[in-house]
Amino acid sequence: MDNRLAHMRPDRTPAWRRLLKLARKPFDLAAPGALSPKRIRAMKSDAAGFRLLYATERVTPEVLRALQELASQTQAVGQFARMMRGEVMNEIVGHPSERRQVLHTASRNVFDDLSCKHDAAQAEAVGKAKTQLSRLKGLLAEVEQQGRFTDLVQVGIGGSDLGPRALYIALRGFWRPDRRVHFISNVDPDDAAMVLDGLDLSRTLVCVVSKSGTTLETLTNERLVADRFERAGLKPKDHFVAVTAEGSPMDDPGKYLRSFHMYDYIGGRFSATSMVGGAALGFGLGYDNFVEILRGAREMDLNALQPNIRKNLPLLAALLGIWNRNFLGHETLAILPYSQMLSRFVAHIQQLDMESNGKRVDRCGRPVKYATGPIVWGEPGTNCQHAFYQLIHQSETVVPCEFIGFRQGQLGEDLEVEGTTSQQKLLANLLAQAVALATGKRDDNPNKVFPGNRPSSLLIADRLTPRTLGALLAYYENKIAFQGFLWNINSFDQEGVQLGKVLANQFLDHFKAKGRRSEDDPTGWGLMDAAGLL
Repeated sequence: MDNRLAHMRPDRTPAWRRLLKLARKPFDLAAPGALSPKRIRAMKSDAAGFRLLYATERVTPEVLRALQELASQTQAVGQFARMMRGEVMNEIVGHPSERRQVLHTASRNVFDDLSCKHDAAQAEAVGKAKTQLSRLKGLLAEVEQQGRFTDLVQVGIGGSDLGPRALYIALRGFWRPDRRVHFISNVDPDDAAMVLDGLDLSRTLVCVVSKSGTTLETLTNERLVADRFERAGLKPKDHFVAVTAEGSPMDDPGKYLRSFHMYDYIGGRFSATSMVGGAALGFGLGYDNFVEILRGAREMDLNALQPNIRKNLPLLAALLGIWNRNFLGHETLAILPYSQMLSRFVAHIQQLDMESNGKRVDRCGRPVKYATGPIVWGEPGTNCQHAFYQLIHQSETVVPCEFIGFRQGQLGEDLEVEGTTSQQKLLANLLAQAVALATGKRDDNPNKVFPGNRPSSLLIADRLTPRTLGALLAYYENKIAFQGFLWNINSFDQEGVQLGKVLANQFLDHFKAKGRRSEDDPTGWGLMDAAGLL
């Protein structure tokens, strides 16, 4: 990493100071005529099959110019390009840290028609990605030829579960009719039992995913699943494949039918387009549909290199988020997909965003003096309109919203009722919510007043396909990376998850020894014992 960038303080840039002044009087969305056709036409951008509409954000052309300046003064696009080239970006300068490259984008840069000149590090990563993709194609061809596997169970946690699960569920209309994919993540034994019950284990593959090969929850669940196979008279080695780091304890041909490799330059939450997602998605959707996911992601990666924020969708989204977080003071972000297929997508983006940018020190280890990642939450519409939209519309807490929509349904099953189709009703609700949040409503009855000025944006495409889903995934991955660069934090480590793991292992040591500790034990063992939890 360039040490000059690591020492950068974004809040000391001229653009940041300019934005602070502009935030004193943000655009009034609730003013009469504020959402004019001219404004709506001017505030839209297109890339990779998506259109981003942001007229319902509290921005003006002057704010957009200042945001462009902030991107330039922090070298946001240059940093993204350095990341893609394979420079070390996962680092805290002057302190012990992972000090790794960040090359998840290489996993989808594997096609001649979308290739570009590579630096040496990028070329090496692309070469490894091509090798793993070829090995996956070979395994899937073998499975196809044998015709004996109808189900696959993926065992993993965090990024090894959330991303692949969200993508698989999102593409229900593209599932192979002769295949099913299931996921086990929670170390709660009931999770594994519910998945395994009813499966014909003789026709089931198990994909165990752990980069280190030592993840406690994953290894525990692997052992539980293997025990079920053994009790059924089956050899786990004939059914189990692994996705792990080269040379890890799980990279063992004596134990697994096949091992695929994942690399330390791809973080778990950014790994869905690597073999972490490839095995399950290739099995359940078919190889060609997995390739389409990669192609869509690659298109959005290339779009992220555009220097003009009006042409760079993920950078524009990142800057609008920073405007809402740092200058308008909004702490949370609701992601609201008007597609039932994206029912688990928000859970994945929640991890992606909060694990990446929930940081309190910059890339030199100095405490930051400004807010970083927001609290991310959400559910699919229109169900959520009858749940938490009351708070979004009328509480004192302003929640910026990111709507996601599609002009057509995925499955092609629709019906006209009272003059409009279900999909049209869905889109009408989406558009109505964005307008209502922005403009509000005046009324003599104070209980019926809607304050308005609730910012939102809308990302829309024609239809949710493997290609558009890949682009949507990369849109959020790239948006979150850009925000990390703009805030000068390291979006690619996750120290915050480590302390709990260490303490959990200490508790497990106590369980093994069947010991007890005094109530002043700093691990809290005594407290648990006193509370009757043990």
